[in-house]
Amino acid sequence: MSRQQILIVEDEPKIAALLADYLQAKGGYATRVIDRGDTVLESFRANPPDLVLLDLMLPGLDGIEVCKKIRRESEIPIIMVTARVEEIDRLLGLELGADDYICKPFSPREVVARVKAVLRRSLRDGDDDIPPGLEIDEAKFIARYEGRALNLTPVEFALLKTLSAQQGRVFSRDQLMNEMYSDYRVVSDRAVDTHVKNLRRKLDEVSGGRELIESVYGLGYRFVS
Repeated sequence: MSRQQILIVEDEPKIAALLADYLQAKGGYATRVIDRGDTVLESFRANPPDLVLLDLMLPGLDGIEVCKKIRRESEIPIIMVTARVEEIDRLLGLELGADDYICKPFSPREVVARVKAVLRRSLRDGDDDIPPGLEIDEAKFIARYEGRALNLTPVEFALLKTLSAQQGRVFSRDQLMNEMYSDYRVVSDRAVDTHVKNLRRKLDEVSGGRELIESVYGLGYRFVS
């Protein structure tokens, strides 16, 4: 069986080599490296990889534009890599189409783990975007996990629906706020954290203590199956 191939688009040779070494040694992946944004699409078409690890700052063409070009042709998983924290909201935007992102400096082990997680999600068929065990019926206002009912408030229901619809994606507090309150009222970050805490408690009660909602320090929250 051929190994899954990761295309690493990174213009810093030491970082590219480190990523390639770890992905090969710890993940068992085949890798190839491109150091310019304006040559990615040609290589991508000639030899489509299973996932693209795409740096934001590249010579020739930046990572955001490269991501957009790939997305016009393919739904292949893309993980963005950035040192520019101010770009996070853009990377999380639905219009860009990235599946995840990683901030520099990063742990190579974390990169391997994130690549594995995104590839697992990408292998699921259409409706499998819904996390296993979770059932959400918006029309009937019913939510269950492993067949057990979740007694949720309207805000908690909206929060669970948003997070679970794109599991693995990190949502900022502002993004969650907009989904939780249809009238776009102004509430504090603390209010969002409180709703997440309450939702976690209710999920814990029916999931045997599994942590289904992860905190991503300084950024927000994501749902994991």
